Amino acid sequence: MAHYNLAFLGFGNVGRALAQLLESKRAELRERYGLEFAFTGAASRRLGWHANPAGFGAAELLDGGLDTRPRLSRKPVTDLGALSEWLRAARADVLFENTSMNPHTGQPAIDYIRTALEAGVHVVTANKGPLVHGFHGLRELARAKGVRFLFEATVMGGAPIFSLFREALPAAKLMRFRGILNSTTNLMLSEMEQGASFEQAVKKAQDLGIAETDPSFDVDGWDATVKVSALATVLMDYPLKPADVGREGIRGLTAESLKAARMMGRPYKLVCQAEKRPDGTVVGSVRPEQVPNDDPLAGCEGATSIILFQMDVIHGLTLSELRPDAVTTAYGPLADLVTIARGV
Repeated sequence: MAHYNLAFLGFGNVGRALAQLLESKRAELRERYGLEFAFTGAASRRLGWHANPAGFGAAELLDGGLDTRPRLSRKPVTDLGALSEWLRAARADVLFENTSMNPHTGQPAIDYIRTALEAGVHVVTANKGPLVHGFHGLRELARAKGVRFLFEATVMGGAPIFSLFREALPAAKLMRFRGILNSTTNLMLSEMEQGASFEQAVKKAQDLGIAETDPSFDVDGWDATVKVSALATVLMDYPLKPADVGREGIRGLTAESLKAARMMGRPYKLVCQAEKRPDGTVVGSVRPEQVPNDDPLAGCEGATSIILFQMDVIHGLTLSELRPDAVTTAYGPLADLVTIARGV
C-alpha cells in the first residue's frame, strides 16, 4: 500500500468536488491501485490555514467543520512562508493547487507550486496560468526534486489529453490541433441558434454552473486562448503566450446570424487552433468561424468540447468530452494522483 497525505490549496467548487470524488472512490483506489490517503491540509482565503497530520474526516472537511477549528496561522494565503509552514504541519505528500488563474503572469500560483516542489511535495493543479507562464521551469524543478508536476484538468477537465501524449503516443510529434475548448461559449452558441438572446444564453450557462457571474473571461475568448497556449507549450514544446494568440470572442454574433448560419449548413463555432510551422514556431488563434456540417466541430453542441490532433505519424485523432460537470473536472486531479501512485 502507498499512503499519501493530501493538501488542498484553494477549496472552492473544484477542490470540494475533488474531495467528494476521492472519498467516494476510496475503497476502489485501495483495492485496484494499492493507494491509501488522508486529507491532512486545507487552505483558502475564506478558510485560512488548516492542518491535521492525523487526517480530517470527509464530513469535517466538506460540511463546514473547519470553520470551528483554530487556524494554523493568521497570515494571508498568499504568504509563501505560511505555505511552507502549512505543508510541513500537514506532512503533505501531494498538493492539489486550485487557486484562481492569472492569464497574464500565472502568479501567484507559480510561486505556490514552486514552493511545494522545493519542499519535495508532488503538485497536481487545475490552473492553466502556471503552464503557460512557468511550465518548463516547474517541470525541471519537479524532476530535480524527484516529484511530479501534473495538470490533466487544465484543458477539457477529465479528458486524458496530457497523459495520452505522455504515455500512449511515444515518438509522435504534434503538428496541429483544432477544436472547441470552452464549454460556456459553445453552450451559448447552441442556445442562441435556438432563438435565445445573448443575455438568456449567459444565464443558462450560469444556471448550469459552467459560467461565472461575470462571463467576460469566456465570451471574450480568454479562457480558450489560455488553453491554446497551454496545449502548445506542453504538447508542442513551444512557449506560446496568450498575448501571441489571435483572439476574438463571440460578442459580435447575434441569434439571427447564428440561426442563418445553421440553416445554410455552416454553423458558427468558437474555433481554437494552433499549428507548428516548418521553422519550428507555432501560431495559434481563437475566433468564431463558420464550419461545414460534415466537420466534426459542427456537431459539437451544448457544453460538449472536442479536439482534433494531427501528428507526423497519425493523421487524425479526436477526443470529445460530453457535457462536463464538477465531477468531470475533479476526475483529472484524481487521475493524476493515481499516476503519482503508480510511478508512471
